[in-house]
Amino acid sequence: MAFSTTPSSNGLRRGRRGTSALAEINIVPLVDVVLVLLIIFMLTAHVMEFGLQVEVPKVKPVKENVQDLPVITITRLGESYLNERPVNINLLADEIHKRYRNASSVYVRADKGASWESVAQIIATLGDAKLGVNVVTQPEDSANRRR
Repeated sequence: MAFSTTPSSNGLRRGRRGTSALAEINIVPLVDVVLVLLIIFMLTAHVMEFGLQVEVPKVKPVKENVQDLPVITITRLGESYLNERPVNINLLADEIHKRYRNASSVYVRADKGASWESVAQIIATLGDAKLGVNVVTQPEDSANRRR
């Protein structure tokens, strides 16, 4: 709020004893800033993608079955992650049982450039821990399929 102790510039006096109080809040600049921020967030929201960049292999679609299970990601370099957190392959089963007490199976998402040895090692580790393995793939586009 702004207060003035001098008479107004046009010679008119407001209020008592010649003082005028400016008790108005200027909303227009606030609205302008909020609208500009809204536009910026709308334009940049689709650009922000979080997570690990993994290109999974494409296969023919079989059926749609989505469950809320832990996801193990294997990168091109052979690094393993449990729901985007790095995890040691030797501690993988313990981490799954600690974080997800009722999990009976997991999703394995591997980059198509990852070595088969690291994928097979993780699948074997999960099998030893009595966990079911669901492999994540992308559906193959029928237009790009060779005949």
